Amino acid sequence: MEILSTVLLALGAFCLGAVPFSLIIGRWILHKDIRQYGDGNPGAANVFRAGGHKAGWPAVLLDIAKGIPFVLVAHLVFDKGGLALAVIAICPILGHAFSPFLRWRGGKAIAVTFGVFMALPSPEILFVFTAIMVLSAMFIRANAWVAIFGSIGTLVYLALTGSEGWQILLMLAILVLFVVKHFPDLRTAPGLGGFLYRWIQSIGR
Repeated sequence: MEILSTVLLALGAFCLGAVPFSLIIGRWILHKDIRQYGDGNPGAANVFRAGGHKAGWPAVLLDIAKGIPFVLVAHLVFDKGGLALAVIAICPILGHAFSPFLRWRGGKAIAVTFGVFMALPSPEILFVFTAIMVLSAMFIRANAWVAIFGSIGTLVYLALTGSEGWQILLMLAILVLFVVKHFPDLRTAPGLGGFLYRWIQSIGR
C-alpha cells in the first residue's frame, strides 16, 4: 500500500507538472504560439515576450503552483519522507521539462522547481536556492548559469550542513535536469552583466 500510494502520487505530480499552462495561456488569451518567441520553449518567459506582464505573471504563478499540490499532500496527508518524497518531488519538474502533451518536450522548469521547494517540509532549501539565484542574477548575464549556480550553491549548502540524504539526492537530480535543459546556453561562459552589475556600470559612466 505504501509503494502504491507513492507511485500514484508520483504519477499525479508528473501529470500536473506536464500541463503546459504557459502554452494554454498563449493560445487562449493571446491567440499566439509562444514557442514562436524568444528561445522557443513553452515556458512563462516566452509568455512575457508574447503578451507582456498581464499574461506573463499568471503563467509564472500557474507554473509555480503546479509543483505544490502533490508534494504537499505527500508529506502532510500521507506522511511521506525520505526517498519516497524525493521521487514525488522531482516528478512535477520532470513533467514540465518532458511533457507528454508536447511530445516529450517542455520548458526549463525553473518556476515549477520553486513550487516544489515551497511545498517541501524543508523551507531552508527554498530560502537558500532563492537567495543564491538572486545574488547570481545581480552579476551574471546568462539566465542558464543563474539556474546552475542556484542549484550548485544549494547542493553545497545541503552537503555542508549535513542535510538528509533525500534532500541532497533531490537537489542533485534537479541540477542534472537543469544542465540537460540549459545545455545549449551553457556552452558560453557566464559573463558579467546582471541587473546590479549593469546599474553599477551605468553609475560609473
